[in-house]
Amino acid sequence: MVFKLSVGLLALATAVSAANYKRVACPDGIHTASNEACCVFLSLADELQTNKFDSQCGEDAHEALRLTFHDAIGFSFSGGPSMGGGADGSIMLFNDTELQDPANNGVDDAIDNLKPLLQQFNVTAGDLIQFAGAVAVSNCPGAPRLQFLAGRPNATIPAAKGLVPLPEENVDDIFARMEDAGFSPTELVSLLASHSVARSDTLIDNREAVPFDTTPFTFDTQVFLEVLLKGNETLPPAPGEAAAQVPNPLATEGEMRLQSDFAIAHAPQSACFWQSMVNNQQAVMQGFHDAMAKLAIVGHDASNLIDCSEAVPVAVPPVGKPASFPAGTGPDLLQLSCNSPFPTLSTDQGPPTTIPECPDGDTNLNDCPS
Repeated sequence: MVFKLSVGLLALATAVSAANYKRVACPDGIHTASNEACCVFLSLADELQTNKFDSQCGEDAHEALRLTFHDAIGFSFSGGPSMGGGADGSIMLFNDTELQDPANNGVDDAIDNLKPLLQQFNVTAGDLIQFAGAVAVSNCPGAPRLQFLAGRPNATIPAAKGLVPLPEENVDDIFARMEDAGFSPTELVSLLASHSVARSDTLIDNREAVPFDTTPFTFDTQVFLEVLLKGNETLPPAPGEAAAQVPNPLATEGEMRLQSDFAIAHAPQSACFWQSMVNNQQAVMQGFHDAMAKLAIVGHDASNLIDCSEAVPVAVPPVGKPASFPAGTGPDLLQLSCNSPFPTLSTDQGPPTTIPECPDGDTNLNDCPS
């Protein structure tokens, strides 16, 4: 009797499992999906990887990831719906208006790259932006596979000017702006893990693709370390938006450090959390995953959206070595605002670290592959 009952329960469990994993054939004749609404995103992922990102953590991928933030943060609990709808694609649909905001300088490249896909695929601008960002970062070794929920309606109004924080702003003002959009200081730190694969095209005159750390093609914890190193005071701020910069710790003008990153790394609300990210890859990955899941649905009710995370490519696993002090630096240069123990790290050998180069020696790094 016990044997028969066990077989019956096994049969029932198998039937339930099969029902839960039943998939539908997609119209493209290539993919299957758990929900037919996800089919378009499986095809869109193929297009993005093949013709936009080349399946690499390059400049187009970096810019697409940046666009997710600049679109979604256009939201205010205190100001109400008239301020903006969050992750709704307004920055793409009303780009003539939103690109007048100085904080959005440089995002036009990502818009120009992605916007034609609205004619090719039946998706909304908000879904396109958030999905493209998730696909983009999947190409960066060490990044988590991000969640993607589909079904955002298109924006009907542009976001108000001033909702995107500028790197030269006072840190308390940045925290207040983020809180008004629903994010705590520690969640902001988790979002700033994106700076491990970020570069600036606009903050320094006549320079593009200026990295924020020495490993701009790897999603790692190096940026959390390098921001904590004493700046090289012998290097004056590069010409451009000097107020957005603080001296970087390396003996090179090839890297820059944002004033906002430096201030957040030392603010009482976030200093210990920032320091805890140094050499803690799993914590950085989990924090970024969770913060991005929240950012991607700002202004929306998740219960009205469809989980199409299966369409996001499996992320490239972490590679390379743990965080380390760049050559020419060391623990004596640490500037810490948290009393928690600091991890023991190695120091790279060789001459002082200079700007990372592509394999072909191109220091511009605009199209350097991962």
